[in-house]
Amino acid sequence: MIRFTNVSKSYDSDIVLKDISLSIEKGEFAFLTGPSGVGKTTLLKLVYCAERPDEGEIVVAGWDLKKIKPGTIPFLRRNVGIVFQDFRLLMNKTVFDNVALALRIHDMHPQEIKQYVGDVLKEVKLKHKENIFPQHLSGGEQQRVVIARAMVAKPTVLLADEPTGNLDAETSGAIMKLFRGINAKGTTVLIATHNDSLFHGMGRRVFYLKDARIEKERIE
Repeated sequence: MIRFTNVSKSYDSDIVLKDISLSIEKGEFAFLTGPSGVGKTTLLKLVYCAERPDEGEIVVAGWDLKKIKPGTIPFLRRNVGIVFQDFRLLMNKTVFDNVALALRIHDMHPQEIKQYVGDVLKEVKLKHKENIFPQHLSGGEQQRVVIARAMVAKPTVLLADEPTGNLDAETSGAIMKLFRGINAKGTTVLIATHNDSLFHGMGRRVFYLKDARIEKERIE
């Protein structure tokens, strides 16, 4: 589902990722960890073509990213949902409209949009707040909106970048429960985090980044 083969990425003279090889299978729930600034976000950006590698090959959901044309990238991104740490919600739009945005971009019929958005908001337990603006929600609720937005188009891959970084322990636990539920339905999930409490005891594969390389991989 996600495969990196000898991938390297630099910004000017700063080597961010060096000779990265990893494979995450369809339906797997995996973690990427390491200290801040180690390259976790860059690796995720490579998965959804926000960045391009300097060397190596990347395959995501059957797409060879070395060969993908710029005009085809939006089609790839329909298969990849993204949960950002800083939410990136539109504060002048309601919860419903934030989640519906991607579907409207793809010209989905309004009735289908209503159904899709309603279903995903029920899943994240925010249907009753669909007409609320994000600034009136708690941090945990805002993150659930972000997850709903990422999942509404039913992607095969879900990426999350420090999804609990701004949340307390109880709210973080609720967010991780959501991710487990999403994964249980068949979505491949990759979470980047420096917080090892998110994956300890989960029995999932964890990739440890250090000095631009994967230092080790193990089941936690």
